[in-house]
Amino acid sequence: MSEKTWVTHEGGCHCGRVRFEVEAPADLELLECNCSICSRVGYLHLIVARSEFRLLSGEEALTHYHFNTGTAQHFFCSVCGVKSFYVPRSHPSGYSVNARCLDPVTIESRKLTQFDGSDWEAHIETLPSLDP
Repeated sequence: MSEKTWVTHEGGCHCGRVRFEVEAPADLELLECNCSICSRVGYLHLIVARSEFRLLSGEEALTHYHFNTGTAQHFFCSVCGVKSFYVPRSHPSGYSVNARCLDPVTIESRKLTQFDGSDWEAHIETLPSLDP
């Protein structure tokens, strides 16, 4: 099996105030979730360890949203309203980056896997692990 090529992807919100970078493969493996929030906003999950994510700018522009258990930390740009990343309830030690917010120059391919997030606790074993 061939090694995955890892790159530094950059991305951000629509207005550009929030910018970040994330270390991930050039060939992205993404989750498309059908939960109430992800399906409404068209979020495509790239789940990464906290050490693979860096906020470059815009911390002061971020606003938070919590619902249900309050574990997930949803971050939105307070200017344009885009949620480009968040701390998911399923992976509280990492981040989920919205692949739709990544700059396309470093992406070689995207593989989408459907995930039943409307009942995520019953399907958590199908989520990627953040363990090395």
